[in-house]
Amino acid sequence: QVQLVESGGGLVQAGGSLRLSCAASGRTFSTYSMAWFRQAPESEREFVAAISTSGASVYYVDSVKGRFTISRDNTKSTLYLQMNTLKPEDTAVYYCAARSGYPQVEEYEYDYWGQGTQVTVSS
Repeated sequence: QVQLVESGGGLVQAGGSLRLSCAASGRTFSTYSMAWFRQAPESEREFVAAISTSGASVYYVDSVKGRFTISRDNTKSTLYLQMNTLKPEDTAVYYCAARSGYPQVEEYEYDYWGQGTQVTVSS
């Protein structure tokens, strides 16, 4: 199995940027497809972005396309989410997740989860 630890969250003004990281340990990171999900207060957890094992394929929810970039460094066993032009509606706890096989957008497809990192965007 793999253990995941997110970092990089914080408070930022609208229009600002943050970069989230997800450090993995345990089984070989490069064998897992990875994803970011987020959960706003009183809302369901939603898919944000996913990336294939090699990083060649990426997927985004429409609301973050053109603003967020998912990437990974398999040599460092780390997943990233670069978030630019942040909006108040991006406020949420952000989670990274891992699964064997192709990237998916449904949270039930993912086997391993981090504890989450809070992102708060002020207007």
